[in-house]
Amino acid sequence: MQTLLTDSPEEAARIINQGNIVAFPTETVYGLGAAICFPEAVKKLFLAKGRPTDNPLIVHIHNAGEMSKVASEISPEATLLIEHFFPGPLTLVLKKKATVPDAVTAGLDTVGVRCPENQIARAFLRHCCAPVAAPSANLSGKPSSTTWEAVFHDLNGKIPCILRGEPSIVGLESTIVDCSEHEPILLREGAVTLEELQRILPAMKARKTGMKDEKPKSPGLKYPHYAPKAAIRLCRRGERPPESTLSSAYIGLSNPPEGIRMVSICQSIEEYARSLFSFFRACDREGISVIYCELPEQKGLGRAIHDRLMRASGEHESKNGTT
Repeated sequence: MQTLLTDSPEEAARIINQGNIVAFPTETVYGLGAAICFPEAVKKLFLAKGRPTDNPLIVHIHNAGEMSKVASEISPEATLLIEHFFPGPLTLVLKKKATVPDAVTAGLDTVGVRCPENQIARAFLRHCCAPVAAPSANLSGKPSSTTWEAVFHDLNGKIPCILRGEPSIVGLESTIVDCSEHEPILLREGAVTLEELQRILPAMKARKTGMKDEKPKSPGLKYPHYAPKAAIRLCRRGERPPESTLSSAYIGLSNPPEGIRMVSICQSIEEYARSLFSFFRACDREGISVIYCELPEQKGLGRAIHDRLMRASGEHESKNGTT
């Protein structure tokens, strides 16, 4: 298969509307999409990525008015979050309509829905024949793609089309909030922070670290994620990596010691989030064997980065007793 590169949202949507799959930009990371009215196309997403089929997908819509196409119930709390954060990097888990295929939801009675802020994504989604189910556009388990070039590296020849856009401005996957139960709960950290959510819903709590879900309601909770080929070593702010070699790299907010081959010193927590996955991929291209990552303070966006680093390093899985 030859992968088409296009800058036209309309051309990419025509391919989706023929029952095929397309990679497209969003403000969080690039997505790999299929219209939910084509269950066979949804299955192609899992095959192209090598993604486990019990890992639910997020459905993307071009405006909040499309929510009723996929959700059977929208709680007052969900309505408030939609009013404040749509369009944007927030996914809401809601009770699904029966018309949403089980392949999208991994057989659950809930569905994750978001409306991206990225203008190319919204133009693309507006021309699609149905809402679009989309995981991140990368090989399963690897760092998410924040540029079209990264998508091309992973999926060239595996998918029909890549809609090109600018690099993702957030760089981490969307925040996910479960609004399908009595009390909303934060399932996955992202650019919409717990503090921002609590300003709208003061009772909002985060899912407890170490919880095991037999059937997780959202992606990013069950399987190892975000890992480059290099080993990830975590260090605290101000803590020096134990060794510096020509095959090591460092990313963080503080200065590393001398002798590390690749260094990314981020000037803000936002830059850290935006740079993380692209730095992992750059290290892979350079044959780096160890990446030292500074753990940020666990507040605001720092919690989302902390989560991704723990999962990339395997620390999250070891603490939860999973593999």
